[in-house]
Amino acid sequence: MSPFLITRTLPEDATEAALRSDVLHGLTRTPKTLPPKWFYDALGSELFEEITALPEYYPTRAEREILAARAPEIAAATGARTLVELGSGSSEKTRHLLDALPDLHTYVPVDVSASALTQAGRALAAERPALDVHALIADFTGGLTLPDTPGPRLVAFLGGTIGNLLPAERAAFLASVRSLLSPGDHLLLGTDLVKDESVLVAAYDDAAGVTAAFNKNVLSVVNRELGADFDPDAFDHVARWNAGEEWIEMRLRARSAQTVKIPALDLAVEFAAGEELRTEVSAKFREERVRAELAAAGLGLSHWWTDTGGRFALSLGTAR
Repeated sequence: MSPFLITRTLPEDATEAALRSDVLHGLTRTPKTLPPKWFYDALGSELFEEITALPEYYPTRAEREILAARAPEIAAATGARTLVELGSGSSEKTRHLLDALPDLHTYVPVDVSASALTQAGRALAAERPALDVHALIADFTGGLTLPDTPGPRLVAFLGGTIGNLLPAERAAFLASVRSLLSPGDHLLLGTDLVKDESVLVAAYDDAAGVTAAFNKNVLSVVNRELGADFDPDAFDHVARWNAGEEWIEMRLRARSAQTVKIPALDLAVEFAAGEELRTEVSAKFREERVRAELAAAGLGLSHWWTDTGGRFALSLGTAR
């Protein structure tokens, strides 16, 4: 069995502190917001897995199609000996890359979930005796220090998750990734693409209501962790396309005027009837925007691959 190491760079109480800060600042501003990372407790993760299998939700299938078809090209272009995956979760999609990289020495999955990392990391170490697996419990949006592993390095950020960051946050994130790379190292980036509004909205407002349940689950997380008294049934799920910004916004709309108490923060939050709480932005991209944002961070766009429907893209940025 290959070596499996797991390192915690995220303090034990960091998650609770971040939730308290995000809820306090997000619910006392106008308009109200909560970050999408708080969707993903155990139930939220299960609901998201259901979402990825829905007929309306194409990104996961489209990205998997590209990985399956292009992994040998990615391997040839990068020659990676270390693969770092940000937000690795179950590491399921990454297996296409692991299979294709002939000289891979070390896999570094990075996630905030210790349980997901432990389960996936141990499984991979058992399956691939020649591969070193060094998992990091870390928040990659807050700066990251990687273990000393052989180059060239390939950092993978898949799933279109970069679209959840606002433009200034994306710029800071891409600059931080570039700081981890040496010239000739690479970033493999998954981005959902701009397309017909009806297709985009349907992907975030499915007929079965799974995405609505996923969206409302953030209220249940705040209830459980901070003692709040949100009634999820008092809010409607809203998904809309913002054409000016070229992103989908997920919101929760209050059905009536109400006051929500959050005892852990000694806070009472007033909602007017019809007031909306934004829970997610999911930016959609064009090739020229990806090229420009990579270039601003010191990464040159060397390859651009899409699925057969042109719905989703994987881009390969090379550190200059």
